[in-house]
Amino acid sequence: QVQLVESGGGLVQAGGSLRLSCAASGRTFSNYTMGWFRQTPGKEREFVAGISRNGGNTGYADSVKGRFTISRDNVKNTVYLQMNSLNAEDTAVYYCAAMYGPYSTSWGTTKHYEYDYWGQGTQVTVSS
Repeated sequence: QVQLVESGGGLVQAGGSLRLSCAASGRTFSNYTMGWFRQTPGKEREFVAGISRNGGNTGYADSVKGRFTISRDNVKNTVYLQMNSLNAEDTAVYYCAAMYGPYSTSWGTTKHYEYDYWGQGTQVTVSS
């Protein structure tokens, strides 16, 4: 089992920044590809960003490309999501997710059902 705990959400004005963190425990963190997803009421969970096991490769949704940056620290067992130039459309509950493997250089997948473990989520609200 992998336990994931997100933090760093909150209320921010449009144009502002937030950094989300997700602390992992329970298994060898570097064996897991990590991702961030978000969800608003009535909508399916949406891929935001993914990062490979070694941190060398990343992938982003078009809607956040150039504004968000995913990173990881395999010593601290933590994955981060730096969010800049936030707008009202970024308001959502943000979840981190872990997928075992598959390759050290793969940043994962956009399909939420491919991930094995999930955090409880952290609310991000952007006021316009």
